[in-house]
Amino acid sequence: MTDFHDTPADEALRQRLGIDRRRFLTTCTAVAAGAVAAPVFGAAPSFAQSRTEGGHDHGHGRELVPAKKRGIILYTVRDATGRDPLATTLPSGFREVFKELSRYGYKQVEFAGYGQHANAPGGANLESVEGAKLLRSWLDEYGLRAQGNHGFIPGSWPLSQPDLDTFKKHLEIANILGMDHMGTGGDPTNSSYKADWDVAADKWNAMGDIARKAGIKLYTHNHDAAYGFLLDGGPLDAQGRPTRSSGIRKLEYFLKATDPRTVWLEMDIFWAHVAQYKFHTYTAHDGSQREKVFDPAGLVSRNNKRYPLFHAKDGTRNDTSGQGYDMVAFGEGVIDYRTFFSRVGEKNYHNPMVEQDNAPSSTNLGQSLKFAKIGYDNLAALHKKR
Repeated sequence: MTDFHDTPADEALRQRLGIDRRRFLTTCTAVAAGAVAAPVFGAAPSFAQSRTEGGHDHGHGRELVPAKKRGIILYTVRDATGRDPLATTLPSGFREVFKELSRYGYKQVEFAGYGQHANAPGGANLESVEGAKLLRSWLDEYGLRAQGNHGFIPGSWPLSQPDLDTFKKHLEIANILGMDHMGTGGDPTNSSYKADWDVAADKWNAMGDIARKAGIKLYTHNHDAAYGFLLDGGPLDAQGRPTRSSGIRKLEYFLKATDPRTVWLEMDIFWAHVAQYKFHTYTAHDGSQREKVFDPAGLVSRNNKRYPLFHAKDGTRNDTSGQGYDMVAFGEGVIDYRTFFSRVGEKNYHNPMVEQDNAPSSTNLGQSLKFAKIGYDNLAALHKKR
């Protein structure tokens, strides 16, 4: 990671501004990026300045997701960032997609890697310090803030030196982009056994401490299996592994086994509801069958500060799929987001990111951005019940 040193003038300025060293460096980096990465096609109007600022709550404080907290993970529109700008009139590449998302009203984006089409401004791979400076200049141009990334998490444990170096590079990129959080799209482990979750907790505690020292909150993301039941007791199988459960869910155990100062979670609310549908009965240590229905909002409300980010993803019921839901555009399904956000509260802390895995279409090339607009409008429309 680049070794930055304050000059006496820098230190004096920081003290006058009342900001910490990481924020000072991030601000300076963004200013420098804007100077070196001038718009390719001339001076376009800044959406951050020209658009009417959102956040005016005409529902008198009843909005559940403030305007500044409305975000989207770019995985939803991955076909648009990956499109060849020379072969389409549709928005393509990061800069044009940022412009379009800002036009819809979004204030935050979560990255899903830093790749785009090779013909887009900046080239194919922006996973570098210089690439991050360019991305930051575009985010600033359109009034957007980066609020996470589903990117590199070391596969080795203990951490190999190459993995550690790459991890630190990604932390530096996150700082340049102005992120408070950096994470992954996968679960800490795919195992159901307590011993494997203990190892995962040790690894994440270590990585989280490295991230904390860089000024970043490290988070993991769930799919449905991570909210299944942990195998932690009862008779052992032929490999000496437990076969029954105490009724604690895997990520519930992970929450208890990890340091709340260094390890954070992003709940994918769709997959949490799939877990609610799938994992409602377990075999206790004594062999009895017990029912325990998962309550996603209840888990968040008991651990509110551990969940700084959400994936706001919707679904319609399908009891023949094995998962209970089919994914649809946010706000067009049956998951009760008004009740969820009302129960978890802390609306100025949480960062919901609209996501739809199946938004891109090979036959309707504008579909993912259309669904992104629908998602924004429905997220903005969520208000408390009178």
